[in-house]
Amino acid sequence: MNNAREIEVVVIGAGQAGLAGAYHLRRTGFEPERDFVVLDHSPGPGGAWQFRWPSLTYGKVHGMHALPGMELTGADPTRPSAEVVSEYFDSYEHAFDLRVRRPVDVHAVRAGEDGRLLVETSDGTWSTRALINATGTWDRPFWPRYPGQETFRGRQLHTAQYPGPEEFAGLRVVVVGGGASGTQHLLEIAPYAAATTWVTRRPPVFREEPFDEGAGRAAVAMVEERVRQGLPPKSVVSVTGLPLNDAVRQGLADGVLDRLPMFDRITPDGVEWDDGRRVDADVILWATGFRAAVDHLAPLRLREPGGGIRVDGTRAIADPRVHLVGYGPSASTIGANRAGRAAVRDIRRLLASEPVAAV
Repeated sequence: MNNAREIEVVVIGAGQAGLAGAYHLRRTGFEPERDFVVLDHSPGPGGAWQFRWPSLTYGKVHGMHALPGMELTGADPTRPSAEVVSEYFDSYEHAFDLRVRRPVDVHAVRAGEDGRLLVETSDGTWSTRALINATGTWDRPFWPRYPGQETFRGRQLHTAQYPGPEEFAGLRVVVVGGGASGTQHLLEIAPYAAATTWVTRRPPVFREEPFDEGAGRAAVAMVEERVRQGLPPKSVVSVTGLPLNDAVRQGLADGVLDRLPMFDRITPDGVEWDDGRRVDADVILWATGFRAAVDHLAPLRLREPGGGIRVDGTRAIADPRVHLVGYGPSASTIGANRAGRAAVRDIRRLLASEPVAAV
């Protein structure tokens, strides 16, 4: 493609993983706009954090880890996390002169000529020797399908659209999902709603012991094994259990976190189980997680028969030019920072050798 702009590395996404990758590129001598470019489709800095609900204050956030090279200090715990983290990311981009281009939508990544990749975007096409894909999951909320779902007369929304608890005042709310978001939503909504019901596919596991470094490594290893097998990754959080903090203990004592098994169908007025149980509802809130946003990589045919992309560290097994940062075992905030460093190390080795095509 004659009008493609040539660059050494394209970074897609400017959340935690993308900025970590860009930082390590910069630190090892790559110049922004000359050697690498960062493309982000969001309207401003902050990655997925900028879209979080206002009631998720910074003090309630667990797992926000500092970006490499610059700590987040002195943040007011009562401020919305969306504001705190967006300001931090903005300062970070300027401090390291990362020159993020936004908003830019990436439509597809294809194999080009001479061992290069073509990154087709709303801002034209880039021809690159290596790619750091850091697109995360926020843009792909997972909506399970259940019989009768289309007949429900109330409102259905996903965590990605959660507006805060006040909007549920006086309503009967069914929250679906056993992760951290589901429990947070329930604890927030319960004081406002007429009634809340919690349903999950599996009984929730609450973790009393501290989540130390050993437990973290074990959790990451479990996720990593799925990715090695070419299966879709589970989140690191899904294998760690829910922290049994004071708020969760109170929710259990109050009956707010009294979990029911997954319903079998949705009716116009609520949900039903095969054993005859039914719950009337005005709202079904799906706190059912997200999937990796990697559809733009489809032309490269990276997916395994199991549905996932097999990686070695961050490098896609099917194409050594492609690194997935913030995918699978590196989807946690700490993991994303480490993965950004590892990806840049491998990319430097790749670029020091002759250009290679997909294997």
